[in-house]
Amino acid sequence: MKDEIALNSREFKRAIASKTLKLISGANTSHIGGCLSVADILAVLFCDILRYDSKKPQCKDRDRLLLSKGHACAILYAALAQVGIIKDEELQSFAKDGSLFLAHTSHLIPGIEFSTGSLGHGLPVACGMALAARRQQASWRSYVIVGDGDLNEGSSWEAIFFAAHHKLDNLTLIVDHNKIYSADRVETVVNMMPLVDKFSASGWKVCEVDGHDHQALKKALAPPSVSTNSPRCVVAHTIKGKGVSFMENNGLWHYRPPNPQQLAQALLEIEEKS
Repeated sequence: MKDEIALNSREFKRAIASKTLKLISGANTSHIGGCLSVADILAVLFCDILRYDSKKPQCKDRDRLLLSKGHACAILYAALAQVGIIKDEELQSFAKDGSLFLAHTSHLIPGIEFSTGSLGHGLPVACGMALAARRQQASWRSYVIVGDGDLNEGSSWEAIFFAAHHKLDNLTLIVDHNKIYSADRVETVVNMMPLVDKFSASGWKVCEVDGHDHQALKKALAPPSVSTNSPRCVVAHTIKGKGVSFMENNGLWHYRPPNPQQLAQALLEIEEKS
């Protein structure tokens, strides 16, 4: 179980960021920017928030975590390896022909609740899970991480209204608000501001945090001590490519893998700055 081992979220973040850089560089694939923007969020979830058993990843009482922005799967695979749900050596086949470790999250991997990739799918499924837990009077909670792109999908807003209507206070939505789509900035492509007001008006309990501040994330994500009768949304302001100077706020790193020289520099910066 998580609570049987000491996990330092800062060390965890450095470890999974480094693993992910190596995975993406080695596979010559993409999405490192969006992986790094969510690294701190995953570190806090796995170290301080989620209930799970690394020896029994399908245990009934586990909390459910869905990464709706499934293109950032490498960092979630790295987190699962870091807690021992999967083995590091298994990850070496990432994004290669015949591998189960696809370039979008796959439910065939232990610890992955649902295959995601097409944006807008994670939140509706998490709503269904939360409603099922409510009807079963189960204590486990649902957490779902979405990116800015997810919130362009109508299915996400249908789910937002559904969750509020059913008062799913066992559901927590985390918006990885790095403000860059695959090719350009959010305000240029489809401006979704004011985001907090939209969630509040839809019946959600919502807060904003620095998505790289572990103490702020821990406080925002901790389960409430009493029922709120509302789903919760944490708008986490993040930086795409966080921790690597030449990747930060640079949309080119949505698709570009680091070459060996860039990888060496990125690993050094992650170790020094994180």
